[in-house]
Amino acid sequence: MSGKDFIDAADRTLDETYEAPMSLSEYVEMLFEHPERAAHASKYLLSAIEDAGTRTVIEEGEEKERYRFFDDPWNGGEHAILGNTEVLNRFVDDLRSIAAGRGKEEKIIWLDGPTATGKSELKRCLINGLREYSKTDHGRRYTVEWNVAGSGQSGGLTYGSTSTPDEDDWYESPVQSHPLTVFPPDVRADLVEQLNERLDDHIPIRVESELDPFCREAYDHLEEQYRRQGEDDLFSAVTSPQHLRVKNYVVDIGRGIGVLHSEDDGQPKERLVGSWMAGMLRELDSRGRKNPQAFSYDGVLSQGNGLLTIVEDAAQHADLLQKLLNVPDEGRVKLDKGIGMDIDTQLIIISNPDLEAQLNQHADREGQDPLKALKRRLDKREFGYLTNLSLETQLLRRELTNETAVWDAATWDQIEGWIREPLSIRVRNSAGTVTERELAPHAIEAAALYNVVTRLDKSDVPGGLDLVDKALLFDRGYLQEGDETVEIDEFDFAEDAADGDHGIPVTFTRDAIADLLHVESERFHERLPVERVIMPQDVLDAMADDLGGAPVFSNTEAAEFEERVVAVKNHIFARQEEDVLDAMMRNKRVDEETVEEYIEHVYAWAEGEKIENERGELEEPDLLAMKVFEIEHLGRFTEDDYEGDKPHEQVRNFRTAKIITALNRHAWHHRDEEFRVEDVNPKEIPVIKTVLGSHDWEDVRRTYEDFDPAQWDNPPSGTETASLKEETLANMQEMYEYSAASAELTSRHVMSQVSYKWD
Repeated sequence: MSGKDFIDAADRTLDETYEAPMSLSEYVEMLFEHPERAAHASKYLLSAIEDAGTRTVIEEGEEKERYRFFDDPWNGGEHAILGNTEVLNRFVDDLRSIAAGRGKEEKIIWLDGPTATGKSELKRCLINGLREYSKTDHGRRYTVEWNVAGSGQSGGLTYGSTSTPDEDDWYESPVQSHPLTVFPPDVRADLVEQLNERLDDHIPIRVESELDPFCREAYDHLEEQYRRQGEDDLFSAVTSPQHLRVKNYVVDIGRGIGVLHSEDDGQPKERLVGSWMAGMLRELDSRGRKNPQAFSYDGVLSQGNGLLTIVEDAAQHADLLQKLLNVPDEGRVKLDKGIGMDIDTQLIIISNPDLEAQLNQHADREGQDPLKALKRRLDKREFGYLTNLSLETQLLRRELTNETAVWDAATWDQIEGWIREPLSIRVRNSAGTVTERELAPHAIEAAALYNVVTRLDKSDVPGGLDLVDKALLFDRGYLQEGDETVEIDEFDFAEDAADGDHGIPVTFTRDAIADLLHVESERFHERLPVERVIMPQDVLDAMADDLGGAPVFSNTEAAEFEERVVAVKNHIFARQEEDVLDAMMRNKRVDEETVEEYIEHVYAWAEGEKIENERGELEEPDLLAMKVFEIEHLGRFTEDDYEGDKPHEQVRNFRTAKIITALNRHAWHHRDEEFRVEDVNPKEIPVIKTVLGSHDWEDVRRTYEDFDPAQWDNPPSGTETASLKEETLANMQEMYEYSAASAELTSRHVMSQVSYKWD
């Protein structure tokens, strides 16, 4: 593309975003075509969230519908909120109640939770999403601008000196006043009623505010001038296109979104609505009164009027919270004595747990608690630490790199592949040399799993399971125990469990890994750069070692978390062992075509149906082929379990319980108008999944009779162990993205354990 192409693309973007200013009459006509554009603040915010659609996720083992808005799709997921879907859904439910006027209008939404749980990301996500929604055709947002030049005024409506009346004489509402607030209340009520009749939505539009003081000053001045001139149609004269225009604006901080940051200071009123500008009061001809034109309107409520007001780190602004008490239900705030301003905004406060301690400081006084009214107005929604392995893995990778894309996989196998992936990071050492450090496969997974395990409540873990099992249940909704798939519904986890309330935060883990990236390794290999590889056990050891010296943990927490690392190490070793076994036995697998043929024959056998062969002829299921598969590949039965090719009862029960039941379960979960056996993924059937991808060391012993794991580190040339190692390492790199160095280290780690029990 040429430079002009980029300029043209920018022109098109702005052309699609902005409209030419229109008259009040044109605006009303436009609303009759697009009534949704007149939405009040909470309804507009709700519409923006719903407009992005939903997707299905699994959290805490349950399928949930998640609003894509919170994935920050406009920025490639840069500020996506990972997890906490249930909290976000309840937040949207609150908005729906508030927008519809169903009893929560007086509430201030309070988002609480420990650090690094996604609260700040929600703020950024809301800003990004509302900005982008306001650029769309159905999400346009409008306000008014005034021009009093030519009305007989001697000064002009301005924050400074006047000039010759021209385009510079137009002044926009400093607080994004809704254009319909120009109309008298009774006329506006009729107009809104007609708009709602045309609105295809169960939540009606409400426009209950009055013009802001700045705009009211312009309106009153124009009305006074035209009344003196004897004008009959006063409203038409005041709102004529030469004095009033409606314009659309792109929502952003300061324009429909107000954010009060933790570092902002000033008097309460200044932080809330703004302040008087002494110089402007002297300059304007105010005749001894405070002219609203001389107000700054830069407080958080002024900036957020028309849409959203966020108080960030609310514990730093606790003195303001009581002053916000009546804003949601009254929709009004004072600038000064006798000067008030109507506010249409959705109030959200964000805090860490320390705010709750401040609010409860007088709780022992019960009925005399001075903060009781405030606490009653706050509608609390608590963010927690992530308790899903896949989500924590995403978050950790995001903290370490610039990866921001949200994982939206079609199958669990795809997510599992992402969880185990290695990671390469370029770092500069003390000598100034840039090197590439590799976090081996399962290293990020190990750190993420350890984080999650420390956040889970162990009080409701059933006997025979551990916290790693609970973490896996929460992530995928089931456990695989041999041929059996045990669904999470079969477990009775406590609803009031403290899952996600505490634990290792992602920032601690990020810093531990960052430190490892700069630690000189003592590993050595004559050919491979093994010193650049960080193994899963390295990460877990570093995290456990750092717990005692971290000020964020008490001694009790540090001791408890250190105990939980053992189960994580065992699980990660099992994952590494699976990789090595799969790579060793890669060429001994049963191909999927053979498996699919077996499934088809079993299903036809159970249903009493025939199978179409390659010639297009219908024939009976092949009893011999099923028998051979069950004996040789499944290893479940012997010749004694058949009479000729006919299966005995235990074989028939196996086919029905393990194959047909799994097929029907798959058909139910993935049903459409017509179930077709050829659409089944064989890996969905537990017993088949075992055949396709699972081996043990007995399989290795039978297949490679001369293999000796004790020789793995330096196998003698020409031996079966040497050739098998070469093949295994190559397969690990091809199948699971190991580097040559990490494959060497991982296989050595696994073989060091296997050799102990080999003989």
